[in-house]
Amino acid sequence: MREITVGTARVPYRVMGEGRPLVLVHGGSPGSTAWDGVAGAFAEAAMVVLPDLSGSDAARDDGGELTVELLAEQLAAVISDLGQGPADVVGHSLGAAVAAALAAVRPDLVRGLVSVAGFAGLGDEYLRNALTVWRDLAGDAGTFPRYTMLLAFSRAHLNSIGRAAVEELAAAYRANAGRLRQIDLALRLDVHDLLPRVQAPTLVIGCARDALVPVENCRELAAAIPGASYEELDSGHIVMAERPKELVALVQDFIG
Repeated sequence: MREITVGTARVPYRVMGEGRPLVLVHGGSPGSTAWDGVAGAFAEAAMVVLPDLSGSDAARDDGGELTVELLAEQLAAVISDLGQGPADVVGHSLGAAVAAALAAVRPDLVRGLVSVAGFAGLGDEYLRNALTVWRDLAGDAGTFPRYTMLLAFSRAHLNSIGRAAVEELAAAYRANAGRLRQIDLALRLDVHDLLPRVQAPTLVIGCARDALVPVENCRELAAAIPGASYEELDSGHIVMAERPKELVALVQDFIG
């Protein structure tokens, strides 16, 4: 585990494998562990970098309001600390907006960009209301994680893993200060103006069964980035769990 200081934050990051750097950016979640199910597969052909940005459980900071600019600055610092030149950057959900913002403002650091289940901002009233209800359930320790499961996974996936596994997932995801800061940022997010400035080759991946970020948001994001390619997977929001092999194949084919 490596750790760097960026402003008032201590940002840890893990490195796996060797080769050209591939940075996996978490969204609104406990942190880089969201990628653990696919990180090993990516590490067979790349140096996989797993940062824990502010709002994650592993990062330490002053607890202030999160912004896309702040998280993009932390991501830039991690890539710079590697000293390996520009990186391929894959962002999931909120992390997709952070990765796109970095590609727009620091094109020297991003060789290729992959957005997974991402969104540019809250023009979608469904998404705004889903996030609002999610945030407002934070005081209900029993309902918050169950609602999280409904947003995170498709009905088909939840039924395939069974009740015991669903209960285990729910128990692991609790409302805390970091989660609420992430949800608050998602409710304020707007990177529409940055997307036309992205110069890196870009792949946008949408999730057809996504109950949190409807797939139309991903299509909108792809249309706003010059020259972006678009692919869609039959998955809920946490595609790393539902369609890991398909996700790895799409990303590896693109960056390769």
